[in-house]
Amino acid sequence: MHLNPSQQKAVECVTGPCLVLAGAGAGKTRVITNKIAYLIRHCGYQPCHIAAVTFTNKASREMKARVIHTLGQNEARGLTVATFHTLGLAIIQREYKAIGIKEKFSLFDEEDQLALLKELTEPWLKGDKDLLNEVISTISKWKNDLFLPAQAEAASHSEKDKLFAHFYRLYNNHLIACNILDFDDLILRPTKLLQHDNTIREFWQNQLRYLLVDEYQDTNTSQYELIKLLVGLTGCFTVVGDEDQSIYSWRGAQPRNLALLQKDFASLMVIKLEQNYRSTERILNAANALIANNSHIFEKKLFSKMDHGEPLKVITANNEIHETERVVGSLITHQFLKKTSYSDYAILYRNNYQSGLFEKMLIQNRIPYRISGGKSLCSRPEIKVILAYLRILTNPDDDSAFLRVVNHPRREIGTALLAKLGAWATHREKSLFTASFDLGLEQTLSGRGLKSLQQFTQWLKCLAHQAEQEPLIVVRKLIEDIDYNKWLYQSSRSIKAAEIRIKNVNTLYCWITEMLTGTHLNEAMTLEQVVTHFTLRDMIEHHASKEDLNQVQLMTLHASKGLEFSYVFLVGMEEGILPHQNSIADNNIEEERRLAYVGITRSKKELTFTLCRERRQYGALVKPEPSRFLRELPQNDLHWEQVGKSVSAEDKMNHGLSHLAKLRAQLAKHAELIE
Repeated sequence: MHLNPSQQKAVECVTGPCLVLAGAGAGKTRVITNKIAYLIRHCGYQPCHIAAVTFTNKASREMKARVIHTLGQNEARGLTVATFHTLGLAIIQREYKAIGIKEKFSLFDEEDQLALLKELTEPWLKGDKDLLNEVISTISKWKNDLFLPAQAEAASHSEKDKLFAHFYRLYNNHLIACNILDFDDLILRPTKLLQHDNTIREFWQNQLRYLLVDEYQDTNTSQYELIKLLVGLTGCFTVVGDEDQSIYSWRGAQPRNLALLQKDFASLMVIKLEQNYRSTERILNAANALIANNSHIFEKKLFSKMDHGEPLKVITANNEIHETERVVGSLITHQFLKKTSYSDYAILYRNNYQSGLFEKMLIQNRIPYRISGGKSLCSRPEIKVILAYLRILTNPDDDSAFLRVVNHPRREIGTALLAKLGAWATHREKSLFTASFDLGLEQTLSGRGLKSLQQFTQWLKCLAHQAEQEPLIVVRKLIEDIDYNKWLYQSSRSIKAAEIRIKNVNTLYCWITEMLTGTHLNEAMTLEQVVTHFTLRDMIEHHASKEDLNQVQLMTLHASKGLEFSYVFLVGMEEGILPHQNSIADNNIEEERRLAYVGITRSKKELTFTLCRERRQYGALVKPEPSRFLRELPQNDLHWEQVGKSVSAEDKMNHGLSHLAKLRAQLAKHAELIE
């Protein structure tokens, strides 16, 4: 595989510590893959003495597949390609005695951790979910900083921190007593062991004679310390990273670890990969100009040998609804004229809540889409329950929907009763719902369980009858009858989580209202058609493989890292959104700028920014300022939409919807001609 001079230099630098500063789209994975092959074929390394470390299982699988494609299965045999936590687990499994645990230890997941800390802190927190989540986050931070309970107690000065440190000790004592490790222990335990046991440290340094680390800018304190301990004084390693793409400080990532490398390894070789193979020159000009406003440990500037490219567009919308109409309208027009695939397009946003209106507009225009790095509204558990209720109302024979809703919220209908009902229904070749009305059922079922079942199914039967005439009233009545908001508060991890789930349910209700009443462009649908629409949407989302998906991609800027798209819409370019209001308050603008940089460099061909003149946030109408990041871009490369005479939001919306209707008609006519 052809490498440019900088990539070749990075591959052949094998005698000491090497830092590869790989800009966006500069081919870092190609360098890592080729370097592994170079170490094996030209430097005498055995695969079993090489380890490549990534941050996610997905990245690990992809890297391993690339290496096997380059070397072949046999030549790559024995090579370690793992996440930090998988590597830590391998060390623990071999050194469990030295760590002080039994061979057959257990691993705690998030739910286990939450349940234990809830029990341990009950006398103090009284079940306060927000404080409980703060305790979990604080303990995780202490572990990532390599603090044991005693160190956490020593570093705590406020009463709150002292209390949290006490919880940490209680939690840690329980884990030790029960021979349990949590996720953060998979780095903490081996790192502490290698710090204090010279013999074991030397064994692992001899075992892993060359270390490669991807996305190095995302390492935290404990991960960097583990790297140092594994490579030892020889410093035979290569780390690949880009400080301009460090966007995970909230996960403990420390961009300063790049500077620590120079301090800890005096002979560090720094190699820059600046040639971008992804984007046009205009897009890179914008990215370079933006990120130049950040302070840097190492300077670099991306360049491209591709076309200069189209100007970057800036669309100013009246409000957030108009913004979605402009984006989706532009996408439909562009896709129709360019004959592109929907998968060529991505809509990127700073916050998950921004996806809802875009999802709704795409659904209305029957455009397939996929939400990455987050769940689409239809796939959220609280929404699936409501949709399952509606499935039962329109099709009483839907047993899977019946089983989903029968105990949501909880009713006195146990699993044993359902098993007997299932046997009865199967014998009589009926659905569970229909069988619940059989007179002979009392011979098999009895007591409060039977009474609860019959009350439940009778209630559903009445709703189904009413839904034939008043579907919209029934949808609202359904949510009220089951006191769904109360149940969501009781079953959510925190008050904030419950409020988000309730907001999702309200959003679904608004969507269903528009579909049933034929708001805007939609013809009025029946309840059966609404249910079928959402069911098909869910089936497509779950059964289509990613490779075969022809769908518009919706994702947060965080989730977009590492991906690329021909055409990108970066929406919500406003002060308070990007940069986020919390980051403005905390004076953490540089990370927000890196987020914008990541978004810009996802685009290969065309990039469009959007912002609103006014936007409704938390129930209040605000008039946001354009993002400072737009002002920092080279204005010669931007095309700001010309603002004509003032048009009301309603007129603008109606005009946009009319335009979309015409486009849909053209597309339908075009499809008929093809057929």
